Amino acid sequence: MGTVTSAIVIGGGIAGPVAALALQKAGIAVTVHEAHDGFADGVGGALSIAPNGRTALAAVDADHVIERVGQPMSGMVMQSWTGKRLAEFGTFDDLPAMQLVWRHELYRALYDEAVGRGIRITHGKRLVSLTGGVAGFADGTTAEADVVIGADGIRSTVRRLIDPGAPAPRYVGLLGFGARCDGDGIAPTGDKMHLVFGKRAFFGYQVTGTGEGGWFVNLPSRDPSYGAGFTPAEWLPVLAEAFTGDRIPAVELIRRTDPKDLVVTGGLEDIPSVPVWHRDRAVLIGDAAHPTSPSSGQGASLAAESAVQLARCLRDLPLPQAFSAYEALRRARVERVIAAAARTNSDKAAGPVARVLRDALMPVAMRLLANPEKFRWQFDHPIDWPAPVRALA
Repeated sequence: MGTVTSAIVIGGGIAGPVAALALQKAGIAVTVHEAHDGFADGVGGALSIAPNGRTALAAVDADHVIERVGQPMSGMVMQSWTGKRLAEFGTFDDLPAMQLVWRHELYRALYDEAVGRGIRITHGKRLVSLTGGVAGFADGTTAEADVVIGADGIRSTVRRLIDPGAPAPRYVGLLGFGARCDGDGIAPTGDKMHLVFGKRAFFGYQVTGTGEGGWFVNLPSRDPSYGAGFTPAEWLPVLAEAFTGDRIPAVELIRRTDPKDLVVTGGLEDIPSVPVWHRDRAVLIGDAAHPTSPSSGQGASLAAESAVQLARCLRDLPLPQAFSAYEALRRARVERVIAAAARTNSDKAAGPVARVLRDALMPVAMRLLANPEKFRWQFDHPIDWPAPVRALA
């Protein structure tokens, strides 16, 4: 049986509130401490919540949050720059439907759900020190609990404090952008996301039957700081130029985008493996433990999985067995997803010669991958909340 009765969560983004919901359900008192003074309303582009992410949220009675803010995605259509359909990947009838959400809406919905259940979230608490279960903040205050959970993202302070030698994020060769726009008059994609390997960049878009459009771009660049001084109004023509000549609606959707709606993510990053996930009374979840690039489509879903599994382990096992069991449940799976996303990034960031070879081989590769069962391992990941977690032998 677990011995943990209290927890501090560092980070109030996506993973933090989910962890708080799971810990509360496990009977552990929890407070979330967020570094920023305000809310993250309006911050971030579109992302998908995969069936496995919804399964994790359902384990803590929070799947309704996704249904409230998401749009169903019944599949993904892969296309070439010519507009030719290369393959279509459907979802699984026996699993929850994938959902497309905007990050700021998901953030606020999870935040409100946690607060609505009586979970305290404090702001302006930038972590600067960690000693056992005592967290020290830049404003001179401290907080103490049985465990400290780092849910503070890819540049995690908790990760650095428990392992000063932890690897830094790795730039994957792509710059990220996204926006909502008017899709009226453009052929609707319905509830399917279209993903296009353009001649010079990668484009994803979805246009609903009501004329609402959304898109994202992965722009190859050897320099992650390229365009660092550009305003959104300066970026839009650069992005449109990248798809000139491609027989897809990328240029039109980009031209319809109001600069104030453009989300500039910047350089996309991952960390193939974080060697140390826990030390003493501190542990990592989400992008602090296993940051995958957006190409995986799994970042938020994996964060939810880890938050729920950690809560189960803390519920059932004493420290440090709980941390060891949690890592054993999670590490191999998340690193496999990170590696798969890295291969996708290589295709998106291919140079001129590699692009010719990629485009020539793509139809054959897509036919080989068109069987959705090849991807079931990512999406079909049940979590049995009531089942007790056993200590490692």
